Amino acid sequence: MKLCSFRAAGRDRYGIVVDHGIVDATRHISASSLRQAFSDFRALEAITNREADFALEAVEFLPVIPDAGKIFSVLLNYESLRLEQGRPKLQYPHLLTRFPDTQIGHGGALQKPRASAEFDYEGELAVVIGRSGRDISAAEATDYIAGYTCCNDATPRDWMRHSRHFTLAKSFPKTGAFGPWLVTRDAMPDLGDCRLTTLLNGQVMQNAVLGDFTYPISELISYISRATPLSEGDIICTGTPAGCGYKRSPPCFLKAEDTVSVSITGIGTLTNSVVDEN
Repeated sequence: MKLCSFRAAGRDRYGIVVDHGIVDATRHISASSLRQAFSDFRALEAITNREADFALEAVEFLPVIPDAGKIFSVLLNYESLRLEQGRPKLQYPHLLTRFPDTQIGHGGALQKPRASAEFDYEGELAVVIGRSGRDISAAEATDYIAGYTCCNDATPRDWMRHSRHFTLAKSFPKTGAFGPWLVTRDAMPDLGDCRLTTLLNGQVMQNAVLGDFTYPISELISYISRATPLSEGDIICTGTPAGCGYKRSPPCFLKAEDTVSVSITGIGTLTNSVVDEN
């Protein structure tokens, strides 16, 4: 299934993406959000054959999980990026957090912070947790995944240099894009063969296979769950590959009127414009 959150007819909704649009699950399921509907996947599956209620072009896409409880970002999780930066492999993955209210959806505008001169794109695969767990083993981790979506975990690089701790750099409004939809785990091809591509104004900036991960998704889930319980709708942004703007010569940072697209095999394409913060 492809699942999404969206706004239509003046109301926030969630639904199932089908050939000719979106089936509005809020008309058939009592759960108030897609995150809450994860507790009953069978109810979602039961309405996949219904006629679409809305055309794709008639809705405003919201972040896939607008009410996510926790959003984690992983640093240096591609071997290509680690080698590009000349960094040694770390014993443990390095993680930072993004607040849920920094999210936007597919088609929305990333907001270049007025406090930053170095706003950078970061195309990523995001993993969405489907059921709660703590101390999850790597062998069982896949069973806790609801599905996957595209992410642009955009970052003001200058703010990452303010401190050894990067929380504020991920806290600016409308800097994290997620979408266009979630593809459930059973509908995805083998992740190791999937390719992530980031385009800036039509030019390829990042191009990597997900098999290049330094820390596999199962290890990330297991490691994070040792520290904090994972719940339905929590998100893990699995890291960005080589090719970010700050490593280019000359550097290439986002500016107003740019367009950024993140495509992942088996999911689709997340596209966002860029505007200046008012």
